[in-house]
Amino acid sequence: MNTTLPRVFIAATRQNDGKTTTSLGLLAALRAHYPRVGYIKPVGQRFVEVEEQKIDEDTVLMDSVYKLDCPLVDMSPIAVEPDFTRKYLQASNNEALVKRISKAFDRVAWEKDFVLCEGSGHAGVGAVFDLSNATVARILGAKVIIVSRGGIGKPIDEVALNQALFEKEGVEIIGVILNKVMPEKLEFVTDFARRGLKRKGLELLGVLPHQPILSRPTLQSIRDELQARTLCAVGSRSHIVQEVIVGAMGVQNAQRFFKPGVCLITPGDREDLLLAAAATLPNSKGESLAGIVLTDGMEPSASVMGLLKKMPCPVLLAGQDIYQVASKIHDMMVKTRPGDTEKIDLIRGMIGQHVDVPRILAKL
Repeated sequence: MNTTLPRVFIAATRQNDGKTTTSLGLLAALRAHYPRVGYIKPVGQRFVEVEEQKIDEDTVLMDSVYKLDCPLVDMSPIAVEPDFTRKYLQASNNEALVKRISKAFDRVAWEKDFVLCEGSGHAGVGAVFDLSNATVARILGAKVIIVSRGGIGKPIDEVALNQALFEKEGVEIIGVILNKVMPEKLEFVTDFARRGLKRKGLELLGVLPHQPILSRPTLQSIRDELQARTLCAVGSRSHIVQEVIVGAMGVQNAQRFFKPGVCLITPGDREDLLLAAAATLPNSKGESLAGIVLTDGMEPSASVMGLLKKMPCPVLLAGQDIYQVASKIHDMMVKTRPGDTEKIDLIRGMIGQHVDVPRILAKL
């Protein structure tokens, strides 16, 4: 396996800490120093089908945004399917998996100046099939950056746990990036987190301010989560949903919630609410509701559907009841998608401004 090309491994202290956000922004920043940057996610746990191949969804995102000029199957060599662990424990094939990762890395690194490797969670994730993030980082010969949730005490405690496992594998941690720090606490957290990490022999490489928009879903992601059907496709499903309202009230009370960015959830037979929503005109900026989700698989009458089709926002039909729909939207994990241009631009600027990329390159 190629051992000379510069590389870095992005890990996290837990799920949804900002590992993919950091990787997405760092790829852009690295391109200012290395024209040809490659990407690999050796072990992926959330995948999509692309040309009959199971490809990690973060790999699809990176390739869509940066056109990485490498086969997707090489950037996502192992997809952990639901029965992957059971099969591995029945007939261990670690040597074959390690070889697959090594060969994939070589193909990703071909004619590249730098490779960014993204992990799949904290240092121990994947240990059940002998491919923890710490082990994979060792296999790739990569130094590690750990991303953790903003704060002081808890993040440093969690970083220390991960540090122990990486050090056990002989992997060097070059520093830590803290994510989702409230803007008004940015200076305070930076100061004290740097002191706390220094006591652990670690360097603070950046502190990212909390950006609420990155945690908000688009109507397209809600549609995918609910496996809903599109009844009206007017408007953009890439609109970011600022607020979700359950239509379980009278029309007069509900109308005050019909604002730009709102996603309305209501059964298809609540035609009084739907008529009120249809009467909502875009504001002076042309903004309107983000969308409407009808529940229980019930379509409104033809006359009401005719009015909904004239609305400047999409209408979805979900098979679940209103409680299930609201719960799923509330609990869904919001991931940045290739079409989320507003989020992607924000991430690039945020990493460029708040992460010390020259320091990272110097430590590599």
